[in-house]
Amino acid sequence: MFYCCGITDKGVMPHNEDALLIGADIFTEGAGEQKLRAPFIAAVSDGVSGELSGELASKMCLENISMLSYNSSSDLRAELTSIHRAIAEYSSSQPEIRNMQTTLCGVAIDESGNILSFNVGDSRLYRFRGGRIKQLTKDQSFVQLLYEEGTITLEQRRTHVHRNIIFPAFGNINAEPKIDILPIGKMEYGDVLILCTDGLSDYVSPLDIEEIMELPKSLPMRLELLRDKALAKGGEDNVTAAAIVYCGN
Repeated sequence: MFYCCGITDKGVMPHNEDALLIGADIFTEGAGEQKLRAPFIAAVSDGVSGELSGELASKMCLENISMLSYNSSSDLRAELTSIHRAIAEYSSSQPEIRNMQTTLCGVAIDESGNILSFNVGDSRLYRFRGGRIKQLTKDQSFVQLLYEEGTITLEQRRTHVHRNIIFPAFGNINAEPKIDILPIGKMEYGDVLILCTDGLSDYVSPLDIEEIMELPKSLPMRLELLRDKALAKGGEDNVTAAAIVYCGN
């Protein structure tokens, strides 16, 4: 059994281009929580800024994922690629939403509790274990490439003028995205997996996350504090975060 909770907030923006998936439930505003038995999928999605109908792309992406019958025999990459192509085909036929795109980051937990992470874009998966936070996914972004080349520092990556430039995302009609899939094993007791969009990670540091996750508060309250921290530090984006813990059989 797993406990999952999440929050998505438009922040200072006029509307929310983020979306959140917990099991079969999709949220585009507000919070939710569930206890789920594996297999299931949880994910966050962020409509790409500057593209038409990002909010439609993020919601459509998660709606398609929610209908997958995931288990250990599933070809997750093929199923996600099929969803990308469906979004691209739909948007290419509608001039008013042509080339709508979205990031995607999530975890797929099979019937034995084995976990695969999947990622396209710059939304993130972290693991909080033993009081320390670790980023498990790698941003598919221009600034990440510059950082790996040694051209910019970690701090410059967070504030770089081009930090919002990402590689082809879900729905891109000109190029298929690179879907990063990583096996991360099983969760240990006390682990917390945290999914978030860049509206959180661009403004809340790993140290901030560690400090808030150590607080003796409920998990939903800690997610609210993370959202509040992002907005208090000048967040100018939608903010979405989800957390997953293992509760035992």
